[in-house]
Amino acid sequence: MDRNEVVLVGRLSAAVEEHPLPSGDTVTKWRIIVRRRRHRRGAALTDSIPCVTFNPETAAIVRKLKPRDYIEVTGAFRCRVFGPSAAKIWRYEVEVSTASPVEADVPKPEEAPAETLTALIPRQVPYLAPAG
Repeated sequence: MDRNEVVLVGRLSAAVEEHPLPSGDTVTKWRIIVRRRRHRRGAALTDSIPCVTFNPETAAIVRKLKPRDYIEVTGAFRCRVFGPSAAKIWRYEVEVSTASPVEADVPKPEEAPAETLTALIPRQVPYLAPAG
């Protein structure tokens, strides 16, 4: 049995964009930043996942959020193909059916263990010079 179900919980990366379509519908686009599990060197990596919706109710919920607000979305993974036959462009995105804001569980400094707080503080990435 085939299933195409996606559930994402992450942060809104930037302001939501809306694009009217020739059909009169509006497509609403945004990106969600989702952290990966810790990398072997201790760095937390993230993925920026493109999301779209054609549903006006879902779009209204997402429009109310600000960048860096937490959000949970459910939907389906889609591959869309654009452009002329000689120069096709493939895009992958999540077509969202439902969205809801999520309260972030960020500990207060006096309540959190030190290792939790250090994970929340961004670290500077050292510049990599060419070898040789």
